[in-house]
Amino acid sequence: METQQRFFLGIDGGGSRCRARIRNDRGLFVSEAIGGPSNIFQNFDSAIATIIATAQQAAQKADLETTDLHAGLGLAGVVTSVSSEKIYAAHLPFASVTVDNDAYVACLGAFQGEDGGIVIAGTGSIAFGLKQGVRHMIGGWGFTLGDHGSGSWLGHHALRRTALACDGLLQPTDLIEAIQQKLGHTRQALSQWSETATPRDYGQFAPLIFERAAKGDVQAMIIVIEGAAAISQLGRALVSRGMGKICLLGGMAQAYPPYLDADVKAALVVPQADAMDGAIMMAQQAQS
Repeated sequence: METQQRFFLGIDGGGSRCRARIRNDRGLFVSEAIGGPSNIFQNFDSAIATIIATAQQAAQKADLETTDLHAGLGLAGVVTSVSSEKIYAAHLPFASVTVDNDAYVACLGAFQGEDGGIVIAGTGSIAFGLKQGVRHMIGGWGFTLGDHGSGSWLGHHALRRTALACDGLLQPTDLIEAIQQKLGHTRQALSQWSETATPRDYGQFAPLIFERAAKGDVQAMIIVIEGAAAISQLGRALVSRGMGKICLLGGMAQAYPPYLDADVKAALVVPQADAMDGAIMMAQQAQS
């Protein structure tokens, strides 16, 4: 492989996984890798280690060193809790580093730098738009203060209902029984699980909730409808700020549309590229 080439690394670091992609300076695909959770708000040191390890995997596939890579990092938690300066101070092993929020790079990729808005419905949730160079961000507060409609939010609501059923205050449904079968039927089992549960742990139940909602489970339907209202609200906030086109992204991007409000569904378009390519675009802009 020609050492004269420049190589660009795009990192999409979220609460459930870290994705890395490498392209050369002509935009040609080189390699990819996937790692574990990399939300710097939840665990900074672990997230940094995951980012480096995932980048190393991608580099090794292409017979490169991480020091050959100009990195663009789109990371969940940058805006809400951890400044980019802290990440730069971590002395990551790349030729250069450019850091921003994961929503920003996702929006860059989705609209190739043009105006538009995205709603991410993954482990967390956030709305982000670019309009004539001005950023618009709604949500993205994290699991404790926000993430309405996200996978972790859905799972948390399902577990709260499971606790009510455990106390005999709510009639169990198929959803609740499926959760109890996985975690246990006793107060002690649920309590012990919740003591160490992360947003990702709650988010694992999102597919089950959508599955049961589609089959008419009352509790699952209530949770999904409330979640869809929150996602619709994020999309509508972008439209009110001048973003006429919206991309729905994240792990639940395919599951939510049937439940969204009609005006938000009408604004949905297909993204042109993903967050990793957006991060690469950011890295390229920093080196131009």
